[in-house]
Amino acid sequence: MKLADAPVPIRVKLSALWASVMFLYIYGDYFDLYKPGKLASMLAGRTPVGPTTQGMLVVFAVMMTIPSVMVFLSLVLKPAFARVTNIAFGILYSLIIVGTMLGAWTFTMVLGVVEIVLTLAVAWTAWKWPREATERSGS
Repeated sequence: MKLADAPVPIRVKLSALWASVMFLYIYGDYFDLYKPGKLASMLAGRTPVGPTTQGMLVVFAVMMTIPSVMVFLSLVLKPAFARVTNIAFGILYSLIIVGTMLGAWTFTMVLGVVEIVLTLAVAWTAWKWPREATERSGS
């Protein structure tokens, strides 16, 4: 017996893409802790982009908050706004990931490539958001 294949709504696709990206971010940050000297650097108050400050940590928090909430917002925003935000943030986060890969360890590059594919898939999926069929009057 052949299994039925139900179509996946675009909002669910977008939400799943963002959730996948977040899993990769979390695993990448976790694996990064195993790099020699990483924990000592953290304890010394250094981040990859400078000293640890409250402002820097707020920037990091905002950077991770956006894709985290996009998991939910992709499901509930009005279609036009959901489309625009997914396109914009998909492209933005692809660029951010490219920046994090410069001079990175191989595992970071592997995760980064997958993250870029996923965030570009977010933008592409949102770009191709289906349109409602319109009836033509007088046809």
